[in-house]
Amino acid sequence: MDPLRKHLLDLLDMKGAHIDFDSAVADFPPELRACKPAGSPHSPWQLLEHMRLAQWDILEFSRDAKHVSPEFPDGYWPKADAPPSEHAWNESIKKFHHDLTEMKKLVGGPKHDLYAPIPHGDGQTLLREALILADHNSYHLGQLMLLRKMATL
Repeated sequence: MDPLRKHLLDLLDMKGAHIDFDSAVADFPPELRACKPAGSPHSPWQLLEHMRLAQWDILEFSRDAKHVSPEFPDGYWPKADAPPSEHAWNESIKKFHHDLTEMKKLVGGPKHDLYAPIPHGDGQTLLREALILADHNSYHLGQLMLLRKMATL
């Protein structure tokens, strides 16, 4: 595998200087999932769902010319502070993993040109989409961890 693809896969796996997704959501206390510490615009549930929805949208845009993105910004954020159930929290994590795996298949597959413009886009490349996804996930994982710490102070 060429070094750029390997680097991108590591970045998508959140290896390196940032917390990884599984560590961030592991044993996340149910009583904190709807918590919005003073000054926070979002709860942990909203951040988790936002990450999942944005990742799904980036993945589908990257591979499906017929994909229609949700309305921005409302389509990327759940309205409720709390997950409707324990199952919903776990399902969001499961779907996040699935879509991340699918994105890694695109990035890791040598038949996909990282530099070629996505045919149905307006100049975006798979490389750009992978970098945006990794950056977006890293940013919101940091927020998720900060909310967790703030909620337990």
